[in-house]
Amino acid sequence: MPPTLASLVHHSALKLTVLAGKDRLDRPVRWAHVSELADPVPWMDGGELLLITALKIDAEDPEAMQQYVRRLVRAGVVGLGFAVGVNYDTVPGALVDAAAAEGLPLLEVPRRTPFIAITKAVSAAIAADQYRAVTAGFEAQRELTRAALGPDGPAALVARLAAHLDGWAALYDASGGLVAAAPEWAVRRAARLGADVERLRERPAPATAVLGTDPAEEGADRVELQSLGSGRRARGVLAVGTGAPLGTAERYAVHSAIALLTLTTERSRALQEAEQRLGAALLRMLLAGEPDHARAVAGDLYGSLLDAPFRVIVAEAVEAPVDNDDAAPEEGTEAPVDPLAVLADALETAAGRVAEPLLVVPDGGRLVVLAPDGGAVAAACGEHARAIETRRGTKTRPRDRSTAAPACDLVIGLSAPAGPIASAAAFRQAEQALSVARRRGRVLVEHEEVAAGSVLPLLADDAVRAFADGMLRALYEHDATGRGDLVASLRAWLSRHGQWDAAAADLGVHRHTLRYRMRRVEEILGRSLDDPDVRMELWLALKATTASGQE
Repeated sequence: MPPTLASLVHHSALKLTVLAGKDRLDRPVRWAHVSELADPVPWMDGGELLLITALKIDAEDPEAMQQYVRRLVRAGVVGLGFAVGVNYDTVPGALVDAAAAEGLPLLEVPRRTPFIAITKAVSAAIAADQYRAVTAGFEAQRELTRAALGPDGPAALVARLAAHLDGWAALYDASGGLVAAAPEWAVRRAARLGADVERLRERPAPATAVLGTDPAEEGADRVELQSLGSGRRARGVLAVGTGAPLGTAERYAVHSAIALLTLTTERSRALQEAEQRLGAALLRMLLAGEPDHARAVAGDLYGSLLDAPFRVIVAEAVEAPVDNDDAAPEEGTEAPVDPLAVLADALETAAGRVAEPLLVVPDGGRLVVLAPDGGAVAAACGEHARAIETRRGTKTRPRDRSTAAPACDLVIGLSAPAGPIASAAAFRQAEQALSVARRRGRVLVEHEEVAAGSVLPLLADDAVRAFADGMLRALYEHDATGRGDLVASLRAWLSRHGQWDAAAADLGVHRHTLRYRMRRVEEILGRSLDDPDVRMELWLALKATTASGQE
């Protein structure tokens, strides 16, 4: 601890006597300063023990002393030392009364005690306190390093840090999930900081935030958040909670923990990059139809992934639509975080929590993932997609979901369960589901949904609508002249599979009228309705115009 007025009073060599403010001797002394100025306040920094002989002040004037002492208290001076036997044989009563009234400790300095002795005592005590802090910091660094290198790694480090701080500590991963907290009761406290951790993660590392709490609140503490990592995006966040601001020794311990955890995350990133290169080679072998070679390369790292059914996930970043009500971004604001990187972090975090095998391969502007069927990664992928849907749904609500641009910044396709032999087919399924997701303005589409659903939503495509418009335009132009209802007649006839009586009944016309109309359709289009391909194309064209709302 830094020196206090009490420690100076108890210093046997100084022989100081307390004349006022005995109840405030526990104040720490940041420095001892000599000044004979009538107003030394402009040269004060707060926390000083001011030493005077009253050379330029009238220490016997009660009003002058009240103003003098009041100025010192407002400036943060923690004590006043008055040397007797120089200008005054005793400390004037006016000064004693003023100090007592303002609660300022007043110390009598005997003639044989030079001011330099007091200054040296304060300086030596401050140096000793700093040395103890540095020594404690180095000891904390050694203990934290041993904990980080132990079998429990970051969790053990967090526990040792909490003990050093006499408070609590928590570690969050790259996705903001709570990894470890100590002591055990701190888990609930740390869980309440999710929003604050998320805001810090959005800032470039390293970043810091101090969270204040209501002092009247039970168990109130002071919380500091520190981001981890050296890149643009934080690789994690460290939170520490204490009952008071961190001292020098505690600050050393926190900085050591940040350095060790950053080294751990950066080392993990290097390993991940090496794993990605191996994973990319493995994926190429699987897609090339070489499952045996892929198994040989997979080894212990990815071998278990190939031993059970897995899903192929293909994700792609897309430009989110801009809401006209949204304000334009300010100049100089940071670019948005890569949604593919955010997805990769979420999936890797989910896999790490349950030790689930996972293969993540960046592929240009896409992300290809192999994950166990029904596992934590597949579930996390669905949760991530739903979160984006919810967030975007509150901002962008297209009038026509079939024709609007995707209301999200990410589209994901998910294959059916497959094994190594069927990897190429699963990859195609994921790409097809991705295409459907992009077309429908969805974040996530599974292959089973495409295979079991209707083909009609697929007709909501610009190319299909252009084809339909070109094929049916002549019929629509004919009907617009009022010379017949060829489009409706064609639809009724096709829907009844060419049955004249049934189609005529649906239209409320005679079958001969319907036959005449179908001949006119053939003449206008220059196509024969006896050709099954022509009938199929006309039916799809009619459906496409219905899906796009042209009718």
